[in-house]
Amino acid sequence: MSKKNKLKKFSDLLTYSNVYENTDPKDPKLVLSDGVIVHRKGKWSQDHFGNDRPIVLELACGRGEYTVALARNYKNKNFIGVDVKGARIWQGANIALEESLTNAAFLRTRIEQLHLFFGHNEVDEIWITFPDPFLRESKEQKRLTSARFIDAYRKILKSKGICHLKTDDSTLYSFTIETLLSDPGTTIIYQNEDIYAGELPFAELEYKTYYEKSHLLNGRKIKYVRFLIS
Repeated sequence: MSKKNKLKKFSDLLTYSNVYENTDPKDPKLVLSDGVIVHRKGKWSQDHFGNDRPIVLELACGRGEYTVALARNYKNKNFIGVDVKGARIWQGANIALEESLTNAAFLRTRIEQLHLFFGHNEVDEIWITFPDPFLRESKEQKRLTSARFIDAYRKILKSKGICHLKTDDSTLYSFTIETLLSDPGTTIIYQNEDIYAGELPFAELEYKTYYEKSHLLNGRKIKYVRFLIS
């Protein structure tokens, strides 16, 4: 992506009513369209969505394909895609606006900072779709299913909130299973090392991101874990 194109997307995001950005990782203030400063912690349902439907996060959402697909097909829930890369978020946010998907929003921040923007018991469900697996052992704690991230999710999820991991990476999949089994506060509901080998167990798994389509063309197997955090 050219620098000019990236700057154009950053400029667009500043005008989008469905995109929130955090400019200071130590300050929970968010910037909405036209530079308006807002606080949404504990008030997403009331102040952004204007309803009391369940809130679902897609972490490391990239282009927001999963956020948009879920929002299209599950009008009874509210979806927020989270990613630190604004140029990626632009695509999903743009589509959501074009299609008037009022149940889809985007938050540009680091996932480590989620506790600044979501209150206790505010989130019902979390999707982690094709995150960076951080394959080097020295980077294990950066994996989004490491113990430190599970503890972070526990602070914002409702009790027994559902989490999903969808990945093509065997190392991340195995690591996740081991992490969950070692945590007495988590329960694995379902796991599958090749979801397309048979009939899909859950309808939500049929949506495919850009990266998933690429992985499938390369013959990689798509793995999935659904688990509860208490």
